[in-house]
Amino acid sequence: VDNANAPIFGIDIHGNVNEWNAKTAEITGYKKEEALGKPLVAAFIVPKLRQSVQEVLDNALRGNETSNYELEFETKSGETRYLLVNATTRRDAESNIVGVVGVAQDVTETAKHDRKVAAMANELRQLVDNANAPIFGIDVDGNVNEWNAMTASITGYSKEEAFEKPLVSTFIVPKLQKSVQEVLDNALRGNETSNYELEFRTKSDETRYLLVNATTRRNADGHIVGVVGVAQDVTETWKRDQAVTAMANELRQLVDN
Repeated sequence: VDNANAPIFGIDIHGNVNEWNAKTAEITGYKKEEALGKPLVAAFIVPKLRQSVQEVLDNALRGNETSNYELEFETKSGETRYLLVNATTRRDAESNIVGVVGVAQDVTETAKHDRKVAAMANELRQLVDNANAPIFGIDVDGNVNEWNAMTASITGYSKEEAFEKPLVSTFIVPKLQKSVQEVLDNALRGNETSNYELEFRTKSDETRYLLVNATTRRNADGHIVGVVGVAQDVTETWKRDQAVTAMANELRQLVDN
């Protein structure tokens, strides 16, 4: 136990430390002599987890063991170490419960990496949600699973109204539904399309003209899981072009006649 490559610590029935091997001492910075007799939860567990850790230990003291419980140890230097612990009931020769032993795995680096990835994901989510461009997406069945604030503003449909609706049949004008479906199907096969103009039907039954890049969305294993459209609202430009074209046609008729 003392020389095991895994952190091993234990408490008596009062919750005080009575086992503290060399690996636990190394990880926490507290020597065995400093830890023995101290209340494990109050002395070594970060405040936010004390109640839940106490419950795990109390359960083990009643014979209900817990596997793979993640707890956070407060080290002597004020750092936090993340341990994955199996809390095992300790019994004497007569099978009376006399304490709990925790056999742990130090998962600090993995936990830090996971938290960093989660933070990055949250940051990307905020960037997408608050982007100045319409961003929307579908799953492999063509149902909406991405709908940022700008898309909601342009279409008049909130994220809650749009989610899980079939994008093409619900939001694309009928005359373009077939061609838009082809663009999305291509992207679901990995063939992306840039600067494709589509016409969104808004909640107020207007038409918004968007210039869209349809990008294939993949999961961590590289499997295609959907399509993301990053768009530019070109409605005003389209309207000006139409007005100019109409004026040019009118002038041509005047000249011709």
